[in-house]
Amino acid sequence: MEKVKKEVLVLEDILGSNKKIAGAIRKKLLESGILAVNLLSSPGSGKTTLLEKLSLKLKDRYQLGVIEGDIETERDAERIRSLGLPAWQITTHGACHLEAKMLARIFDWIPADLDFLFIENVGNLVCPASFDLGESLRFVLLSVPEGDDKPKKYPEAFITSQVFVITKCDLLPYLPFDTDRVTAEALEINPKLEVFRTSALTGEGIEAICTFLEKKLQELRAKNA
Repeated sequence: MEKVKKEVLVLEDILGSNKKIAGAIRKKLLESGILAVNLLSSPGSGKTTLLEKLSLKLKDRYQLGVIEGDIETERDAERIRSLGLPAWQITTHGACHLEAKMLARIFDWIPADLDFLFIENVGNLVCPASFDLGESLRFVLLSVPEGDDKPKKYPEAFITSQVFVITKCDLLPYLPFDTDRVTAEALEINPKLEVFRTSALTGEGIEAICTFLEKKLQELRAKNA
């Protein structure tokens, strides 16, 4: 029993420290008028590809930056840089999520004149949900090949998010994935979720997300004016 108590206290201390740092990051981002978006999903659900498509739509009108979180390699950061955008890599060397203190270490490198800062979290639907990074919005992604039963299996990712993105919808004709079912289940967990159905191959839903992001940026800046 004593061991369990100590483990709980340690976890509370870690999350409390993370919350404090995340609050400081959020304050700086809001003061600079930067909309920060934290993307959560399992590996391979299409976070980087979605960021590429959104960036191509937004980069001519806005200043964008991307923080890439991965256990190893800079492969995703290199893909973003190939679009002419700044990308900062956080390599966790085994950690299954990003923490606010990791962002704090590179925060001085992030330009204050950005409009959007995208944070691609480590591929994992469990641990990243518990760690606030100071973001304005949190997206949870689920791809069609993963199956439509995930919201209630990984509820924290959906509870803590504001946006639910179903990716790879071009595969719907070939796989047993019920978009109505998964949407209903996600909204049962979190009725405030904005839901988007997307396909990076066909472009479905990309413009709608861009419009949503632009609206949220305007709201953020109007609130701080």
